[in-house]
Amino acid sequence: MKIGELARRTGVPTRLLRYYEEQDLLHPDRGENGYRAYGEAAVRDVQQIRGLLDSGLTTEMIRAILPYLSGPDEIILPAEHLTPETAALLQDHIDRIQARIDCLARNRDRLSGYLAAVRPRENAARR
Repeated sequence: MKIGELARRTGVPTRLLRYYEEQDLLHPDRGENGYRAYGEAAVRDVQQIRGLLDSGLTTEMIRAILPYLSGPDEIILPAEHLTPETAALLQDHIDRIQARIDCLARNRDRLSGYLAAVRPRENAARR
């Protein structure tokens, strides 16, 4: 399929698909006319790339793990292929995710506490 068809099927603009190619995340074939030609697997690859980007991974991290993704919920990364650099990138990302989770939980608890303190006053004022 051509890039326009891949864009339509994935909902990802052609500009981003070209960027993914520049970042070595997509590897289309080229026809004699120079047009990109994507196989059916490119739809799944683009969906995985989008999901990983949405989760906060950088293109560098995605490039390191993409060859080992077999589906949206499964990473097959043999231990001998996990370099110290890739492990460090992934651990740093896990640490950042945990920090965001901790911050969100603190904010949730503060807002819940505020609402619990304010609501009894609201109910008393309405009477």
